[in-house]
Amino acid sequence: MGTYIKSNFFKQFVLVFTGMPLLIWAMGNYPERSVLKESLSVITILAFCQMIGQFFWARGNRSAVAELKMSKVTKYHKIIGYALVILLLFHPLFLVVPRSFESGVSPVDAFITLITTMNLGVVLGIIAWCLMLVLGITAFVREKLPMKYKTWRVFHGILAVVFIAVAAWHAIDLGHHFNLAMSILILFLTTGGILLLLKTDMFKKHKKISEV
Repeated sequence: MGTYIKSNFFKQFVLVFTGMPLLIWAMGNYPERSVLKESLSVITILAFCQMIGQFFWARGNRSAVAELKMSKVTKYHKIIGYALVILLLFHPLFLVVPRSFESGVSPVDAFITLITTMNLGVVLGIIAWCLMLVLGITAFVREKLPMKYKTWRVFHGILAVVFIAVAAWHAIDLGHHFNLAMSILILFLTTGGILLLLKTDMFKKHKKISEV
């Protein structure tokens, strides 16, 4: 494990996907909220940034594979991915749990109001949540799916792109901490991750065509 922590890729990954979001959050002038609400928001922001980071923590990222063994990169991609999916599936509950410690609307009523408020941001959030659930389940039961590994990788990649694009739109539209700086960062990271995936696939296809 020490080898991975000392690698340049790991250091850069932590700086970009953890350090920068925390810096923007720390420098932001946001309305004061309870420690619980703020903590859950920061956890969600970091988890989402790490989810975008999954595009970079993958076998298609040559800089990662160059320093680390491909088998280990794939292994950590899976472990981190499963953990993030489980954590982010609780995101809707994180929004209403603090209501238990406040007077007024109960957590249950707040949750019902949340999921039945049909504005764009909420709809995008529901779609992203469902896509993430499918993404996690299909990755976990990959070997039992009636498709070849290469077909599944294409399916997994397309699903991941659609999910992260919808989720980023949702976060920028409704995110409490998504000021201009945070929105630009998320757009930059999301675009970079998607382009990296497309570049990898396009490069492979181009290589195959050239060899024919």
